[in-house]
Amino acid sequence: MEQALQDKFAPETRCFGCGPSNPKGLHIKSFPEGDGLVCRFTPEEHHEGFPGFLNGGIIGTLFDCHMNWTAAYFLMKRDNLPSPAPTVTAEFSVQLLKPTPSRQELLIRARVVEAQGRRVKVEGELVASGEVTARASGTFVAVKQGHPAWGRW
Repeated sequence: MEQALQDKFAPETRCFGCGPSNPKGLHIKSFPEGDGLVCRFTPEEHHEGFPGFLNGGIIGTLFDCHMNWTAAYFLMKRDNLPSPAPTVTAEFSVQLLKPTPSRQELLIRARVVEAQGRRVKVEGELVASGEVTARASGTFVAVKQGHPAWGRW
């Protein structure tokens, strides 16, 4: 199996959502697929907002991290970089369309819809049992040297 972008490019990162080295994190794994990235994530009971359903804040974190990686990977490919550009979230919004069941594998898909210079707009969707339960959109920006996020990946 192909190595997740997080494991390949940022194995020491401690981000709560995507950091492989955070012992209490979500440890999402993003993989290139088609024109974007996909992530499969199985929530646990402690990720629930109420019994059987995923907490909305966890959904936001899944989107934030996965869409950020989508932007960074896009910039890496577009600009022919050796590793993903260090990016940060400028803004993002989430639409919770219906309760998302927990304790089953979820699919998060994201793709770039617009890019201008260092700014990348990404859209994503969360799928449970074949149904879209949430959508998100966001703008992510590649940081310059001197920014606190520089060199974190």
